[in-house]
Amino acid sequence: MTRLLDLPSSVLTTLDRRDLVDSVRESEGRVMAAETIGAYQPLLEDVTNAELVAGFGADLLICNLFDVDTPSIAGLPECAPDDVIRTLKELTGRVVGINLEPFGVPAGRLATAANASRAVALGVQFIVVTANPKTGVDNASIAASVREVSDAVGDAAMVVGGRMHGSGMLAESGSRIVGVEDVRGFVEAGADMVLLPAPGTVPGITAEHIHHLIDTAHDLGALALTAIGTSQEGADPATIRAIALACKQAGADVHHLGDGGYSGISAPENVFHYSVAIRGVRHTYRRMGWSIRR
Repeated sequence: MTRLLDLPSSVLTTLDRRDLVDSVRESEGRVMAAETIGAYQPLLEDVTNAELVAGFGADLLICNLFDVDTPSIAGLPECAPDDVIRTLKELTGRVVGINLEPFGVPAGRLATAANASRAVALGVQFIVVTANPKTGVDNASIAASVREVSDAVGDAAMVVGGRMHGSGMLAESGSRIVGVEDVRGFVEAGADMVLLPAPGTVPGITAEHIHHLIDTAHDLGALALTAIGTSQEGADPATIRAIALACKQAGADVHHLGDGGYSGISAPENVFHYSVAIRGVRHTYRRMGWSIRR
């Protein structure tokens, strides 16, 4: 499979589970993901937050708080609910995924087999099984939901599992958010990619600690995503570059910026700064400038 770095929009928007995993692996730690909340008013009224981060260089777009029962993304042109994801893919030319959660959220956001199948029918290419703040979701629940989602989507969508912050679980916070056995549990449950907090984003999360967990994931045949989910996606460029290089040194396959820079989106310029740090201006400008008609 060609590395994701070299794929135009006409290919990115059609990648299935195996091709997406292989193209990310071939990119050697140079894939950018950005998470946005489509339920919120966009930073720019008539441009979706997802379009904005795509314009600054994101390869993978993650829609947070997306309800498969009532699909909606603020700022999209008028379209039928069942066409929301496909319209976003047409406008951005990017790989689009959503978050689903084990419990503590509305029915259409739960990580169930029915919702995963519904997401695939809507055009979703990957599903992230994780937890938003204050839900109290633990790693065992995530692993169980990963298994259910993975079995449901088959070869249609990539599955990511893990946490980027404590999510209200004091017993699994700080350096105890995710451990070696948790990583093993996510992968054995069917996760193609393990989600981990980026070094420096959570107290006690060092590059060495995350490096060990990423090595575990890689040894098990899975990929790893390091996430900024503690509002540092709105930090100054120097902080962003420091986190980016720490994640690269730790072995991350995908680099993620969350939706808390502003309300529902990273500071858009930080997608650019992070991208330049991990893959230079050539690949960053290429992704930014590549026509979605190619």
